[in-house]
Amino acid sequence: MKKTFLIILSCLLFASLQMRAQTVTYETAPKKAKASFDRAVDAVRTYHTKEAIGFLQDALKTAPTFTDAYGQMGLCYVELKDYAAATTAFDKLKQLDSTAIKPVIMAYSRAMAGTGNFVGALQLITQYLSTIKSKNNTAEKLRANYDFAVNKSQQKVPFHPENLGDPINSKDPEYFPSLTIDSKTLIFTRRVNGRNEDFYITYRDSSGWSPAQNMGEPVNTSFNEGAQNISQDGTMLVFTGCEFPEGKGSCDIYFSMKTPSGWTAPQNIGAPINTRDWESQPCLTADKQTLYFARETPDNGADIFTSKRLENGRWSTPERMGPNINTSGRETTPFIHADGQTLYFSSNGHPGYGGLDIFYSRRQPDGSWGPATNLGYPINTIDEDASLVVEANGKTAYFASDRSDTRGGLDIYSFELYPEARPLQTLYVKGFVYDTITHDRLTANIDVIDLQGGYHIAAVKTDDNGDFLAPLPVGKDYAFHVNKKGYLFYSDNFSLKDHNPGLPFEKNIPLQPLAANASIILHNIFFNSKQYNLEPASVVELDKLVKLLQDNPSVKIEIAGHTDNVGSDKDNLLLSENRAKSVVTYLTEKGIDAKRLTAIGYGETQPIVTNDTEDGRAANRRTVFKIISL
Repeated sequence: MKKTFLIILSCLLFASLQMRAQTVTYETAPKKAKASFDRAVDAVRTYHTKEAIGFLQDALKTAPTFTDAYGQMGLCYVELKDYAAATTAFDKLKQLDSTAIKPVIMAYSRAMAGTGNFVGALQLITQYLSTIKSKNNTAEKLRANYDFAVNKSQQKVPFHPENLGDPINSKDPEYFPSLTIDSKTLIFTRRVNGRNEDFYITYRDSSGWSPAQNMGEPVNTSFNEGAQNISQDGTMLVFTGCEFPEGKGSCDIYFSMKTPSGWTAPQNIGAPINTRDWESQPCLTADKQTLYFARETPDNGADIFTSKRLENGRWSTPERMGPNINTSGRETTPFIHADGQTLYFSSNGHPGYGGLDIFYSRRQPDGSWGPATNLGYPINTIDEDASLVVEANGKTAYFASDRSDTRGGLDIYSFELYPEARPLQTLYVKGFVYDTITHDRLTANIDVIDLQGGYHIAAVKTDDNGDFLAPLPVGKDYAFHVNKKGYLFYSDNFSLKDHNPGLPFEKNIPLQPLAANASIILHNIFFNSKQYNLEPASVVELDKLVKLLQDNPSVKIEIAGHTDNVGSDKDNLLLSENRAKSVVTYLTEKGIDAKRLTAIGYGETQPIVTNDTEDGRAANRRTVFKIISL
């Protein structure tokens, strides 16, 4: 038995020595193989990596154990992000000569990580770091990435991207997708013939996306424009313009407005947003009142900033977002969802898988932004992952990638975002504002406010034709106010806590001119059943009323309480009086002269609809504000 084992061992040692003897290096390679290898190196130097692989394959046909060719081939495949092929090449190199793998061990580890083998990649890079004497920051960063990935390995997320197909993708690179809130318009950037960047637009109907068309002049120019974002209502395009003649820095933010006659010529958004630094990748909130963008500064790399639109139409001084978003690394491609509560962005400063990873953060009850959460593998990879956008439905995400089924370079893909990373599904209310007397369209301000949190979801301005679109994230209750000087404000509410996915709301808003006997129902005044103490959610509406009275100091009003017919006439009359008095008390506490205010209760005597249904009874339980005199 012992003798047989020694014979086998001797055979194995002989085979190993024979293989090593047959291994070919550059110095020992046949002339033909060496010539092919030299041509491959020249191709790599001129960035013709695919051609280099062909030459290396020729070299290996001549010398199948040519170690330098396998090493160079692995490096080429890593450059092309074909990590499976790179791993195969490095594996063969290691099999031929285990010592020859050391010079390419970092690339070998990247190839492994690129195929999802983070455990193997971590072992390789740890082994490498244990053998070097001086510090290697790149290797340390790779080890941190792989260690993060291994710890997250049990949290692989669902990810099934689908190419958007020929109507959108072409042989040229397509990237930076951007959609309107109805998900029917998509604008993206295409690098035409590998040189000039232009915007393309496509529309979706029941049959799918139409063939994308170049947006043409005046939006597209001979200069370099890209990284665009179309507003949720489709009326404003913000984008990056680089090396424009009137630019303040290398890249500035520009905008164009959609009019009945087409898009306007691009305008520099100006100071204080644009500076001598690099400003890029803008994104508007659904109400177009807040702008998110990336700015690269000498002191802190690329960070995400925000700016708010002021009453005069200008933009406030941008503020750098806090440490839950920005790091000492690079933060780019911000996307604020239509819900106004979920921010997606890319970063290489937060713990991740490598390169830029995509993260999301939720707005907290106090208005701050919560911790950044990595979207996970395989959405995020060892490469740079960025520019994610999500439809208003909260489920469908879009991004650009150069996957194996691309039409050429970067293509635009969609996928279903897993539930934990989804924003709130967001519906919207759209319509126009008009004068109840003349029926003329009116420009007005519209506020959508979270009744529980008391903070603004949107502050929308109608366009010149009185049209508006305001977002309504599902899952909350909202106060809806429309204001214009010289008119009574309009109030409504939308309860979307238990709302099933469905169609948006369409509502045209009548505004009454300030006049004696004009009245409105205060839809957002709330009382508990059979109680007259104001609920906290009523404060939003009451403060609107305070503001109206402050702006019109001569106006005198009546606050009227009404009930349904449940209970006795006497009890309902008393309840309605007390509820009206509660409103008047709030107004006086806010400084409104009591002489301008009258409280009256009508009980159940003035129903506006039948009391035979619960919806009817709810409508009859109301608080009405009426102008007595101007």
